[in-house]
Amino acid sequence: MPAGPLMIIGGAEDKLRKRTILTEFVEASGGPDARIAVIATASSLGPEVVEVYDALFRKLGAAEVVSVRPQSREDAHDPELVAELEKATGVFMTGGNQLKLSAVVCGTPFGDAIVAAHQRGVVVAGTSAGASIQSSHMVAFGGPGSTPKQRMTQVAAGLGLLRSSVIDQHFDQRNRYGRLLMIVSQSPSLLGIGVDEDTAAVVEERDGHEVMRVVGRGAVTVLDPSRIVTNAYEAKRSSPLLSSGVVLHVLPAGSRFDLTDRVLLTEPARHDPEEAAELAEVTRDLQRMARDIAADDVGPAELRRRQARRHHRTEPPHQDGATA
Repeated sequence: MPAGPLMIIGGAEDKLRKRTILTEFVEASGGPDARIAVIATASSLGPEVVEVYDALFRKLGAAEVVSVRPQSREDAHDPELVAELEKATGVFMTGGNQLKLSAVVCGTPFGDAIVAAHQRGVVVAGTSAGASIQSSHMVAFGGPGSTPKQRMTQVAAGLGLLRSSVIDQHFDQRNRYGRLLMIVSQSPSLLGIGVDEDTAAVVEERDGHEVMRVVGRGAVTVLDPSRIVTNAYEAKRSSPLLSSGVVLHVLPAGSRFDLTDRVLLTEPARHDPEEAAELAEVTRDLQRMARDIAADDVGPAELRRRQARRHHRTEPPHQDGATA
């Protein structure tokens, strides 16, 4: 069985209007048969944030929503919490402090249960902090800025649901280009993925490849440092880094990207049958007009006048009392 889809949400997803991303998550979780486990470990709000997602997911058609919120590594060894994940058809990790989330769940039976759920086909989604932890490496903390600088940010271990990558969120809105560039400059084997707010990178397995599809209002930025030239290994504390040769991909909604081969995917053009029929009719009209022009040796304006006169002569007269 292929692994389940990952939904990597950049934070601030629409909860009031179209709810495009959350709707797709509930549908992928089973719709009316969905049993969704909400993990709010990263959030300082706790029960309040669970109540928000409980109401949202039930409104969108989920059958059941349960809270599984370990607050310590001891909690993350609790068999009852692990059992809740084993029954889930969808797992959703909220925003908050990603370093807290990583410190509590990574390397525990609870963290292993999230990975196992993904491997058996369950959709795993996360917003903000819940997005960052899905990659093999995770941004722990760091400041904004467009220029990569030495020691600009720190990295911690993620769950590794997405291989050989590092994810950052609120990407464009909080100007996090520099810190993601710093990480891939120091670790060129990693693919850098920055997800804007109200945007999701949906990753699914296709023939052994991780294929990403972009959903939502913003874009997903991919930094491929495969051929980078950098001085990260010798740059002094807080100095700007040389980062040359990084391949940049900015992917709006509808884009598809092969994360394994690191290439943009294109789909064959899709044609609307009605639009194609209308185009064919217009083409036939133009061909008829061209033949008539050639036969009568007149211009299009004169030809239209002749056609209008012929049409007027062939119209039947209206009868008295008849409806026009």
